[in-house]
Amino acid sequence: MLGNDDLTEGIFSRAVLTSTEFRRAKLPKAKLNEAEISFTRFDDADLSGADLSKAIGWRVNFSRAQLAGTTFTGADLGRAIFVEAKAMSADFRRSELSRANFSGADLAGADFSKAEAARAVFTNASLLGVRFSYSVLVRADLKGADLAGADFTGAYLFLAQLKGADLSHVSGLTQEQLSLACGSSDTKLPAAIPPPDTWPCAPDSE
Repeated sequence: MLGNDDLTEGIFSRAVLTSTEFRRAKLPKAKLNEAEISFTRFDDADLSGADLSKAIGWRVNFSRAQLAGTTFTGADLGRAIFVEAKAMSADFRRSELSRANFSGADLAGADFSKAEAARAVFTNASLLGVRFSYSVLVRADLKGADLAGADFTGAYLFLAQLKGADLSHVSGLTQEQLSLACGSSDTKLPAAIPPPDTWPCAPDSE
């Protein structure tokens, strides 16, 4: 039980921290690389600038956590909860984030390049300038997300939910990518890309 503790720059590299309580703890620049953090709670904690590269955790809770500049490179965080987290410029490159929940999170400038984010939820998240290049967003939920300046170069968007998403100022997006996704009449697209004939998707595809 380490909730509310000041663990600034603490070293937890390769530690087994399963089900540990870090709620509201201060962990700026802490090292949790390669740590085991399944079911660990970091909600409302300050992890800004921390290193969680190659950390492994199932259902880790980062709700409302301060994650600005935090490194998650190569981490395996299936079903992690990032609801309303402040993760500006966080590094999620090559991370496993299947079914992770980023609802309402501030992810401006975050890097998800080559991340596996199948069925991840980004509803109403701020995704300004986010890099999704070559990421897997199969069935990811991007409904209502703010995507100005986001980079979708090479991203796999099979059945990704884009209803109400604003894609009018993104880069790297192609007609072929959109034809695999699920948008609607209120999805905003770049001027040069018309809505695919496959939209809206059949109900059983959503």
